[in-house]
Amino acid sequence: MRWIVFAAVLGLSASPATAGYKLMPTGTKQPVGKLGLSVVPPNDWNRLGAKIGRNAESWTLDGLSLNDLSFYAGIEDGRTLFREVDKKNRPLPKFSSKMLLPDIVQMFEGSYRIASGTSLFSIGNVEPATFAGQPGVRFSYSFVQQDEEVKRNGEATGAIINGKLYLITYEAPAIYYFDRDIAAYRKLVETAQIG
Repeated sequence: MRWIVFAAVLGLSASPATAGYKLMPTGTKQPVGKLGLSVVPPNDWNRLGAKIGRNAESWTLDGLSLNDLSFYAGIEDGRTLFREVDKKNRPLPKFSSKMLLPDIVQMFEGSYRIASGTSLFSIGNVEPATFAGQPGVRFSYSFVQQDEEVKRNGEATGAIINGKLYLITYEAPAIYYFDRDIAAYRKLVETAQIG
């Protein structure tokens, strides 16, 4: 979903030079944006040069339509996960530092449904997790874009740390790509550090 919304925004606002990729090499600590989150990728990823949101960026292995690793780092009170698509008629849910961990899941689902205009979105397992050494949440999800027939699976892990939301998501087509790279995503999440 993000890659479709992002592609539309990118086509309107970015030149080819800013839309390029940068290698995020295996085993090297990588800062995510300038927001105090860093990870150590267990395999080579490619970071998209343009941002998908104010406090967000995406990495991929084979292209965003095949595997999308997205980071949401330091989301503050009153901010959204994605860039607004239609703020007046369909505003996205906003983060609050007073949210409980299950509220993050609902915010994520609401954001997807609004930004993509799809009703074909479901949340799977929701469970406690550790994120950057703090209590957090991990949840699975799946969706189908209304303009395509490819089912996509996803997993997200994150926490509210010092009043800000940190979340890493991975999604890919349910056939082949999701299962192929989910273990690499989980290893990467284990390395997340704040500060």
